Amino acid sequence: MSLFGDGLEAAVHKAFTRPAPKSAPAQMRYLVKQLKGTRAVAQMLQISQRTVERYVKGQIKKPRPDLAARLEREVKKRWQPQIRAKARQRAATTGGIVIDTRARLGYTAPIGSTDDSRIRHLTIALPPQHAARLFDAQQAGASDQQLQQITADALREVYFQDGGRRAGSLEEVRFTDIEHLEFEL
Repeated sequence: MSLFGDGLEAAVHKAFTRPAPKSAPAQMRYLVKQLKGTRAVAQMLQISQRTVERYVKGQIKKPRPDLAARLEREVKKRWQPQIRAKARQRAATTGGIVIDTRARLGYTAPIGSTDDSRIRHLTIALPPQHAARLFDAQQAGASDQQLQQITADALREVYFQDGGRRAGSLEEVRFTDIEHLEFEL
């Protein structure tokens, strides 16, 4: 499970204008329409083509739990791509992204300053350039660890250094023991 990747996807899903199909037959019909055939859907979901056809006709209505999860994931991945792209673009150019987290935050600083990490609950609006870095890294297939480091750098700049007005000698922020993480566009 990817905490940061899933969190960014959930934030983008909130921008949808219509709900995604909920029932298994409706989800299957949507995938057949998107992939232009039952064979492609069957290969993607690792089931038989005949099973896909039976879902499309409504002969099967309740999938097994593992198939239901794969089906929902694939539908959400393809649902309203233009709305998703516009939401990412808006966050990366004008709107920014809001991060709400409860985690252990600490930093590396020169000798003589208190740099003990402690649990903090932060709700911070990150400027568009940080949202752009997060979305670009996610699109490039960055790991959860890389997304976590990008978020830590953004928190260093926005929260600890306040845009360059304080803590100029701060070197690195440690962002660990994440209890809660939520993004919002």
